[in-house]
Amino acid sequence: MSGPGDVPPEILDELRPICRRLPEACEEPAWIGVRWRIRTRTFAHVYTPRQERHSAYPRHLVAGGALILMTFRVPANDLLGLTANGFPFFRAEWGRNVAGAVLGDHTDWTEIAELITDSYCEMAPKFLVARAALSSPTS
Repeated sequence: MSGPGDVPPEILDELRPICRRLPEACEEPAWIGVRWRIRTRTFAHVYTPRQERHSAYPRHLVAGGALILMTFRVPANDLLGLTANGFPFFRAEWGRNVAGAVLGDHTDWTEIAELITDSYCEMAPKFLVARAALSSPTS
C-alpha cells in the first residue's frame, strides 16, 4: 500500500508552495499519498498508485514502472481539451471533472500551478476564489 511517504520529496517541494498560497488551503495525509483541501473538498491529490489499481489508469502510463500521479478538478468544459493529447494528462475514471497528470522530470510546474489554482477555484467558496485571484502571482 502507498502512504504519504511514497511521494518523492522533490515533488512535494514543488507542490507545497503552489498550494500554500491559496486561501485556507490545508495539506494532509490521504489514504494514499498527500492531498490539499479547501474545507472538506480535495483540490489536489498526489500519490504513487497501488499496483492492483493500475487498471484504473490509461495503459501507456503504467508501462514505465513507478508512477507519481496528481489528480485535480478541471472545469467540465476544459476536461476533453486537457486530456485529448494524452501524456502527461489523463481523465480519471471517477468524477465528471477529474483529471490526472503524471509528474516527473518532464513536468511543467507553471502549468501545474495553473491547473491547481483552477482546481481550487472549482472547489472553493466564491469569496475564497476572489481572494485567490487577488493573491495570484500573475495578477
